[in-house]
Amino acid sequence: MANLSARKAEYSRFQELNVQNLGIGAGNPFSQKTLADSLKLPYPLLSDFPDLKVIKSFGVLSQARQITARRSFFLVDKEGIVRGKWLPDESLVFPSETVLEAVRAIAGKP
Repeated sequence: MANLSARKAEYSRFQELNVQNLGIGAGNPFSQKTLADSLKLPYPLLSDFPDLKVIKSFGVLSQARQITARRSFFLVDKEGIVRGKWLPDESLVFPSETVLEAVRAIAGKP
């Protein structure tokens, strides 16, 4: 939840670069909506339940204690091409600046 909140705190910086943030999880749609509402996220938190097609296709399925998606960040351009992939340590809050720097580089903005 800390990473979802971190993206919320930096949401305006992503908006300035015309980046759409999306969260995707393995929980059912009701659980995802409840979590998004409780955190007051300004971006969608989607459900990949029950088939987990997106989570599997991005290679981040975790079946440690329960079926979940490993914490990860992907930068996908408007054509659907993955331009960046980050799999941070599970105990860390991943800094938005890392993704924002990659966006600026792709867009040619300093």
